[in-house]
Amino acid sequence: MLTNPPIDEISVLERIASQDQAALSLLYDRYARVIYTIAYRIIGSAEESEEIVLDVFTQVWRIAKNYTPQKGRVDTWLFMIARSRALDRIRSRTRSYKAIEASEHALLLHSHADSPEEDVLVRERSDYVKAALEKLPSEQRLVLELAYFKGLSHTQIAVETGISLGTIKTRIRLGLKKLRESLGEEWCSF
Repeated sequence: MLTNPPIDEISVLERIASQDQAALSLLYDRYARVIYTIAYRIIGSAEESEEIVLDVFTQVWRIAKNYTPQKGRVDTWLFMIARSRALDRIRSRTRSYKAIEASEHALLLHSHADSPEEDVLVRERSDYVKAALEKLPSEQRLVLELAYFKGLSHTQIAVETGISLGTIKTRIRLGLKKLRESLGEEWCSF
């Protein structure tokens, strides 16, 4: 069995705080698999666990200067960040499901259908869009719901979720692309 050679992790974090990418790679190589496992056990999604690993090391890159050795070991600090990110994902799932339900309820209440047929059509469209949203990865679904159901700007979503603005924009773009693909011609026929 291969083991990682011992390293002075505090020195590695100090180097990361000085924007040393090689130090970040060293820490990543050492802990990415364990952080993935922690995330996967909490959320049960391989895709989201991979994103959490990236989120953790992105956060480490930004906040390495804030690490205080007196408060705990480096691995414990990393695991707490990973756990926090995973729990945030679970909370965001709950918020996103509530947002979907609220938007569907509002859509049905404010439907100005002139006939029962139109009312049925509105319900069918709502169900169809909901099914398409359910197929999206939860991180893409969340940002789309925050943007379209809550009316938040990209910057507001970044602040609310603690995710970088660039990542928010990418997730929205990818989510919309997948929605278009999922809805496809069938959607246009409504």
